[in-house]
Order: sequence, then C-alpha cells, then structure tokens
Amino acid sequence: MLHQIMGQAKKHPSLIPLFIFIEAGGTGAALYVLCLAMFNPDVSWDRKNNPEPWNKLGPNDQYKFYSVNVDDSELKNEGPDF
Repeated sequence: MLHQIMGQAKKHPSLIPLFIFIEAGGTGAALYVLCLAMFNPDVSWDRKNNPEPWNKLGPNDQYKFYSVNVDDSELKNEGPDF
C-alpha cells in the first residue's frame, strides 16, 4: 500500500499535499478517539476500584474536550449533595 502511494507521489507530485492532509486527518481522528477513551468520565477501564467514575465529578470539573466561553471553576452547585 505504501509502495503504491509513493509511486503515485513520484508520478504526480501535485498529490503530495493531498496525502499529507489525509494522513493528518487520520492521525487527528485517532488521537481524538484515544483522548476520549483515556480521559472521558463515561469510560471505565477499572471496574474493581472505580466502577462509576462519573459520580466522582464535581460541579466545577471540566469533562468536555473543549468548552466554549464557559469557566467551570465559577459554576455553582445547584443540585443536592449525595
């Protein structure tokens, strides 16, 4: 497969930016999925010690990958404490 891509890049040098952007998109998608799998509170890898990790989140914890115009440290706890 890589041999075919290199052959096409040698025959048509104008395809090189296309190959670069496709590789960057695939790498970015893989890193995003890895980030979600490792740091998202909905995913539990350790069922014995922490079966429900979402219960340990406080109202000031940011769990989104990117939060627009929201400072989670200033939010108030409007729900009951269990």
